[in-house]
Amino acid sequence: MPKFLIIAPSWIGDTILAQPLFMRLRARHPDCTIDVFAPRWVAPVLLRMPEVSEVIDNPFGHGELRLLDRWRVGRELKRRGYDSAIVLPNSLKSALVPFFAGIPVRTGFVGEGRYGLLNDTRKLEENAFPLMVERYALFAEAPGATLQRPLPRPRLSIDPRALVAIVLGLDLDPSEPVVVFCPGAEYGPAKRWPAEHFAALARRYVASGHQVWLLGSKKDAPVGAEINELAGGICRDLTGQTGLAEVIDLMSCARLVVSNDSGLMHVGAALDRPMAALYGSSSAAHTPPLSNKARVISLHLECSPCFQRECPLGHFNCMRELKPALVEEALRDIA
Repeated sequence: MPKFLIIAPSWIGDTILAQPLFMRLRARHPDCTIDVFAPRWVAPVLLRMPEVSEVIDNPFGHGELRLLDRWRVGRELKRRGYDSAIVLPNSLKSALVPFFAGIPVRTGFVGEGRYGLLNDTRKLEENAFPLMVERYALFAEAPGATLQRPLPRPRLSIDPRALVAIVLGLDLDPSEPVVVFCPGAEYGPAKRWPAEHFAALARRYVASGHQVWLLGSKKDAPVGAEINELAGGICRDLTGQTGLAEVIDLMSCARLVVSNDSGLMHVGAALDRPMAALYGSSSAAHTPPLSNKARVISLHLECSPCFQRECPLGHFNCMRELKPALVEEALRDIA
């Protein structure tokens, strides 16, 4: 009964894309233990994955070395007797805890001079494996083995009791058709569809008998408030009022989802909700939403994807010219 320790990414979307790796490990080792060492802000998605045995809090912030603290955490984990560690991030720091824990097999891609910290290093063939989900799933294979396709798709479970509690607590009525908007994007404003476009689309859906819920974190609350104000107060602005676990449950009520390229976009895909995924400065070539019900919408301008946090040309046409009517039409085909 092998025991795996997975070192998770720090992004919600990337963590969801790791689930097919967990599925493969569980399929090949039905009695295995899969514990995940993860930052607390991504823990809620891991707790909704049935393949995960336990989520262990990663207390280290982005860029923090804290070498002595990492050694102490590693020595604590040593007592758990893991057989194998899989390090998904490519940083040197992410490989330190499994090394200090003395885990016999420590697997990861070559990166940042991690030789010695990892003893099962893999060289990534980027052209052969353009998708992040495939790169992670490779770690379920023996070194040099062929990746078995197709991969299973991420699928998050919901908590029915928690859903009832949050619906009652927020005085929501999911019996009426719900459209969920996810207007945030952690990376920067160049990934965010303009608030006025979200507001215009909200007016279209409310006029056709839908209700619109705005979901996101506290950081998304300003844009949520702006959208609702521009829409004339017709949305139910829930940004900043719920944690990620509640967002997962609430999004499961959606008949339609409209999302920027963000962690919540991957949540919607893992819930298999009909969805418009809006791309401007970023690309779906590496981390697309993994659902047959998702439609990637992009204008594919000459200047995009630029992968910048803010538009380097100042016009933001990749998102500004992506009109609400185009998004509504794309969703009409899958609703």
